[in-house]
Amino acid sequence: MARRTIGGLRAIVTGASSGIGRALVIELIRQGASVVALARRAERLQELQSLVADTSRYRWVVGDVTRRGDRATALALANGEFGGLDALVNNAGVGALGRFDQADEARLRQIFEVNFFAPAEFTREALPLLTAGQRPIVVNVGSVLGHRAVPSKSEYCASKFALRGLSDALRIELAQVGIDVLLVSPSTTQSEFFEVAHSAGQERHGGRSLQRGMPAETVARRTVAAMRAGRREVILSAGGRLLVWLDRLCPPLADWLIARWLA
Repeated sequence: MARRTIGGLRAIVTGASSGIGRALVIELIRQGASVVALARRAERLQELQSLVADTSRYRWVVGDVTRRGDRATALALANGEFGGLDALVNNAGVGALGRFDQADEARLRQIFEVNFFAPAEFTREALPLLTAGQRPIVVNVGSVLGHRAVPSKSEYCASKFALRGLSDALRIELAQVGIDVLLVSPSTTQSEFFEVAHSAGQERHGGRSLQRGMPAETVARRTVAAMRAGRREVILSAGGRLLVWLDRLCPPLADWLIARWLA
């Protein structure tokens, strides 16, 4: 994995209208990158333009990351406006809350369309531009729950496990053409996760992630630092690292503790 400077980097960031994606756009441009932001909410993308350090290095596309045509528009804009692409940041994601047996196939498929199939296909489509880029990198924003699953988020966990597996495989494959792959695994982040998550059953989850998680700005700073340092993977919180290591060392104990915590 190569070290790189952020100044002059040309990037696409998905899911840029809120949370981690929004913070990543701001941080990347603050450090000198040029960014195409892709998200579904035009008003949020327009608002973001007033928050970035240099509007000449900000472009945006209103679109859905699951649509091939919208992804192609973002790639064409990066190439046309900035002359190429050095970083694809697959951040867009959606959650699911509730028991698996109280949900349906549609929820499972929607979670995988956004969290796995879209970043996988966007990476494939971006390869020609990335191969021609300067120290190119694919950044996949996963989750600690892609290392250790928990109840009531089964579909979300499965999609993040899949994204982690893809990242591990592509890191070796794409090294042959000089493209790095960074997997970022945040824990609970202050975002709209619980507001927009698909739900099933009668469970109540409130807005607990909005106030108690890691600030999205902190996630963005640490992600950009990992890009700059040439890291292959980062688990961003101490609690997340503890959970991952506990699960590797003694899975039954991890099961017991998670069941007790949820109870």
